[in-house]
Parts: sequence; structure tokens; C-alpha cells
Amino acid sequence: MTTEYLEHKLTLLPDRPGCYLMKDLNAKIIYVGKAKNLKNRVRSYFKSSHEGKTAKLVSEIQDFETIITATDKEAFLLEITLIQKHQPYYNIKLKKGTGYPYIKITNERDPQIKITGQVKKDGGYYFGPYPNVYAAEETLHFLQKVYPLRRCSGHLKRPCLYYHMGQCLGACFKEVPSEAYQKNINKIKRFLNGNVTTVKKALTKKMQNAAQNLEFERAAELRDQINYIEQTVEKQKIISNDYTPRDLFNFYVDKGYISIQVFFIRQARLMKREKRIFPCINEPEEELASFILQFYNRKNNVLPREVLVPAKIDQEPLTEILHIPFRTPKRGQKRDLLMMAHDNAKISLEEKFRLMELDNRQTVGAQKEIFDALGLPYGHVIESFDHSHIQGTDAVSAMVSFVDGKPEKSNYRKYKIKNVLEKHNGADEAANTREIIYRRYSRLIKEKQPFPDLILMDGGEIELNVILDVLHNELGINIPVAGMVKDNHHRTSHLITGEDGHLVPLDLHSQGFFLLTRIQDEVHRFAITFHRKTHNKNALSSQLEMIKGVGPKTRTKLLQKYHSISKIKTAPVKDLMKLGISQTVAETIKLTLNKISHKKVS
Repeated sequence: MTTEYLEHKLTLLPDRPGCYLMKDLNAKIIYVGKAKNLKNRVRSYFKSSHEGKTAKLVSEIQDFETIITATDKEAFLLEITLIQKHQPYYNIKLKKGTGYPYIKITNERDPQIKITGQVKKDGGYYFGPYPNVYAAEETLHFLQKVYPLRRCSGHLKRPCLYYHMGQCLGACFKEVPSEAYQKNINKIKRFLNGNVTTVKKALTKKMQNAAQNLEFERAAELRDQINYIEQTVEKQKIISNDYTPRDLFNFYVDKGYISIQVFFIRQARLMKREKRIFPCINEPEEELASFILQFYNRKNNVLPREVLVPAKIDQEPLTEILHIPFRTPKRGQKRDLLMMAHDNAKISLEEKFRLMELDNRQTVGAQKEIFDALGLPYGHVIESFDHSHIQGTDAVSAMVSFVDGKPEKSNYRKYKIKNVLEKHNGADEAANTREIIYRRYSRLIKEKQPFPDLILMDGGEIELNVILDVLHNELGINIPVAGMVKDNHHRTSHLITGEDGHLVPLDLHSQGFFLLTRIQDEVHRFAITFHRKTHNKNALSSQLEMIKGVGPKTRTKLLQKYHSISKIKTAPVKDLMKLGISQTVAETIKLTLNKISHKKVS
């Protein structure tokens, strides 16, 4: 991506918390990060100096994308999920596991509540992960005091210290009924699920009483305890306690385009996000419903247990066709997730519009610079020609078409020079130009097709005059023509126009000059590619002509099927015979080609 492209994307970053995904030249995610403010954080990568690993990372960043969240904590939780999913090269700390703790209630006869760094399928209850490790530890200590389970190793045959402190139910010296454990486990689960109002009120009252009694240290401890609880059990949308696999769709519409966001909720987490932007032809609700049906018709998309959509979507036909419930959440975490998808859809579409403006300036604006330099009114279509041959043999020509500064490959054309033997050697660039220009534009006249607004020829004054002669004197038409000249290093140098090869001034650092270079490079690439294919086929054909019993029809079949000598040599005789070739001729072909190859090696 160009620096200007990244600059435009940086200006679009929101002042919101969320995650950012850095990508390399191959669009591979190489780093995932979170931020309280995406705009400030992401810009810092490109606007500040860095050292070591960060400098290496920044040097590889070619693009990025963002996902906004409602809170910094949600960004943290989403970051963990994205790192585990994509395993980015530069994410070392969080690559294995989360690196942050969970609070776990163990699944055993005398359960414990403890801190752990890994989630296992062992029947235990897990809560988290928690970005503030110290707050999680302090909350655990609070729970152990208020809702005691087992604190010691158990079966000591005597009461432990924790039992005397009221922080253990006594598994150390007696059998504790499972109902007693379950009662406290239910309270702990409700607490860690966010039902902390009663506890916070009680702690707040104790804090106020301590302050009134001038017990300021005790009041500060209670204040900190309340803060730790808020940080640890704050409700978040990225991780919930509902493990139902569900997908979520929402959209945003503006200026004739619809932006759709798809959130995949799996294992109670936002595991994946997809986004699509396309023209909105019908009502946006109809477009979304149609998109959903097509989305689930794709082979790799497994149906979830539930799909969440905005209220205006007609859910009944979707449910009947896909046989899964479609719902619109009215409140709570699911509704918040739906709004988060809407906000992300809006940001994606705004980014699309800004980048379209940039692209328009780099294409239409660049093409306008070329027309302005030539003193011409703006035109939409440019056609450009180039020739290719090897010392006059296998001469070909190629034409590329650019519409509003973009290559229109459906309009590209390839030409084999027909009159090489009759009139001239294939190395005669002027003669090649005369033939191809006449063939191209006499055909457009015959088919009553529109002419291009400008013809660019890869070459100098001689080719330019040939084109003008063919257009004016042979075809009687007038199309602006300019020549693209290269310097001694075979790089685009300048434009010339008119019969005298008048030099056209063009800023070498402008978008117009950059587009001119692209056109010249593209037509040269297209001509060279076509020539190599033609040359290889002709070389193969000439070798096949030397073989007795191989006529034009057999050569054509072999050329169409194998395209190269090496492939024919390695093909079994039976495969050659499937083309309608007799066994004798097939064996002769392989024997002859192997002899030719052996002579070349010798």
C-alpha cells in the first residue's frame, strides 16, 4: 500500500476503544493489539520513531483494519481471541494461552476457588480472563473470606487455620455436605456474573462507617476492595455466560452503498468478524435478508443455533428457509453487540468512501493530468500499443486499455503480425505499427464502435508519424496520439506529440506521470507475455513438423493439450493415442523428441 493510502486510513480512525490488526504485503495478520483510543494508538506506529522489534514490525506493515468495542476491557478480551485465532508472528506474550488469569471453581468432592492461567475441559467453572491480575487476586481473596469453600489441602484430621478464621468449611477434619458447597458456589457464580450490587452496598456502608470512625486505613482498604470488584466482575459483551453458538448481522447504509458486519459468537466469545460493502439496489433490509441467505448457502458456513438481526428484518421467511431461529434482542448484552456491529459497519463504509476519493484522485485525477499536459479536454479511454519479437521472428503486438486511469482488461487485445514474410522483417517497428493500427481502427469503423480518447504508442517519433499517417490518410479519422519515450535505463522518460515529436512537459513526481509509467509498463508486460507464449508454441510446432506422420491436425491437438516439449516427452504413449494418434506415430513422436533433447544436451 502507498504511504498516501495509509495516511487516509489513519485519518479515519475513531476515538474509540478497540482492536487493530496489522497486515504485511501478503495481507497476512502479523500483529494484533488493543487500544483505549484506536486513533492515538495506531497513529503512533507511523508517526513515532521505534527501535528493535517494534521498528521491524512497522517496516513490514502494509495495511491494517480495526474492530471497535464499547470498552477497553472488551478490547482486551477480543485481543486475546484474535491472537489465539490468527497466531500473529509479532505477538509473543499472548501467543500461547492468554497470559492473564481466570478464576476457577474446581470440579471435585471438596471444591476450591483458585487462580489459573489455562482453561481446561475438566468440568470446572471458569470466569475471566481478567486484564488486571492484581484486582483478580484481591477479588479471589474477598470471595474466599465471604463465600468459603476448601482452603487447605483437606483431610488433616484437625481443623486448619482457615477454618478457625471462617474461610474454610472444614473439609480438613470432617465431611462437608455437597449442599453446603453448592450454596456458596451459586453465590460465587452470581457474584462473578456481575450481580454485585448487594455486596458493593455492604462494602460501601462499611467504608463510610470506617471513615466516620476515623479508621482511614480500613476505609481505604474497603475502597480498594470495591474498585477491585468493579474491575474484575464488570460486565462485558465479548465474553458472556451463554455458550449458544450464534451469528449476528447488522448494517449501515449511505450514498447508495450498504455495509454489512457479521459477528461470530462461539464459546461465549466474539471469535470472528466478516465485513462486506456493495451497492444497495433494493431496500437495505431486503439486501441484508438476501445476503444472509447467500451467506449460509456457501459450503464452509456452518449454521449456528441462533441468528441475531435488526428489528426491521422480516425474520419469518429466513427462519422457515434455514430452519434456525432469527431474533432481535431488545436489551442486554445481545442488543449491545448488535449496536457494536452497526458502529463497525458505519466506520467501514466511511473508510470505503474516503479511500474511493483517494483512488479517484489517483486514477481519474492522474488521467486528467495527462490530458491537460497534452492540451486536450478530459477523455475516459486510453489505448496503448507495444511490439515484441526476437530478431524479427515471432513478431507480435499488444494493446491495453485504461478507462479513467484503471486497466480495463476485458478490452485488451493481442495481435500476431501477419505480413512479416510478405512485406517486411518482423523487426521493422514502423511496419508493425502501421499494420496493427490499421487493423485495430478499421475494425472499430466497420463495427461502428467508439474510438478511444487518446492513443499512446510505446516508441518515438517514427512510430508516432506512422500512426498519424494511418489514421488521417488511410482511415480518415482523427484521434489524439502521443508517444511514450524511455530513457537509457529503459524507464519512462517523457511524452511526445505531433509530427515533429514535440516534447510534452509533465511533472516527474505527479500522479499523471506515475499513471503514464504504469501504462507503459503494462503494455510492455502484456506484449512480452504474449510473445513468449507464441514463441514457445512456434518452437514446438517447428519441432513437430520434423516428425514423419505428424500433420497439421496432429500438431494442433498436441499443442492444445501439452503446450511444451517436456510435457509431450513425459506423457505415456497411451495418453497420446487418446488424441486419435496411432501407436506407431505416438512412439515415433516420443523417440524423435528424446533424440532432439539428447543432441541439445550433448
